[in-house]
Amino acid sequence: MVAVHHRTVDVDGLTVFYRDAGPADAPVLLLLHGFPTSSHMFRHLIPALAGPYRVIAPDHIGFGRSSAPDADDFAYTFDALTEVTRGFLDALGVDRYAIYVQDYGAPIGWRLALASPGAVTGVVSQNGNAYDDGFVPEFWEPVWAYGADPSPENEARLRPALEREAVEWQYTHGVPDPTVVAPDAWEHDLALLARPGVDRAQLALFADYRTNRPLYPAVHRWLRSSGVPVLAIWGCNDEIFAPAGAAAFRRDARAPEIVLVDGGHFLLESHLDTVVGAIEDFRPRVIGATSTDG
Repeated sequence: MVAVHHRTVDVDGLTVFYRDAGPADAPVLLLLHGFPTSSHMFRHLIPALAGPYRVIAPDHIGFGRSSAPDADDFAYTFDALTEVTRGFLDALGVDRYAIYVQDYGAPIGWRLALASPGAVTGVVSQNGNAYDDGFVPEFWEPVWAYGADPSPENEARLRPALEREAVEWQYTHGVPDPTVVAPDAWEHDLALLARPGVDRAQLALFADYRTNRPLYPAVHRWLRSSGVPVLAIWGCNDEIFAPAGAAAFRRDARAPEIVLVDGGHFLLESHLDTVVGAIEDFRPRVIGATSTDG
């Protein structure tokens, strides 16, 4: 059995909780989770990949078991979450790594890559957009409206996203057999979302999501100039990020691997073996990048 360690590290007075498995000298795969979850979403993936990789999965600030300061005391922006992640990597002494990004993890991963273009040795994007392609309009319209005008009326339209029906929907929509998705996943998220003040933190991140799209052209230039290997593995029934977001990587990445799976947003809950197999097939490109570019 693979030992998965559950640890914390201090970053500028904030506690970052993380899961860590695999040999200390193995190439690092950094797992960056989405909304509304935490490193908990990787609980099955980590032991499946540890060995060839050292797998590290932090909880973002405001999520999971990491610090969740009040929104008056911490600026909940994607820039700020990225800065904490950079501090986290520095604290661990990690300066070369591949990234697995999903949902909110994607804009954090892109910011890491743009700040240190040579640090990222490979990209696995699982329903994590780097293009305007794939945003499902019906889902995103209230997010864009709130970002443009955080009025009480627009806030009221978004607050249901923090409630049980919407969180459970994120896990079950698009899954051919929802009975394979463990309810523990969304119950875990709901318990942590219910902490005092977390609602305001999440609303701030909804408002800030608009800052991610202007970064995309720079991400595309990085993909072209670096030639970093890309695997886009997508739950193609996702009603948040449609599969056009996966196909779009073909425009800029060098020979990206595009894998569309009959699943939804949280693909690891229903198609873990498929994702693990795709990453194992992809691994020689990442290991090669680590050994030849460093």
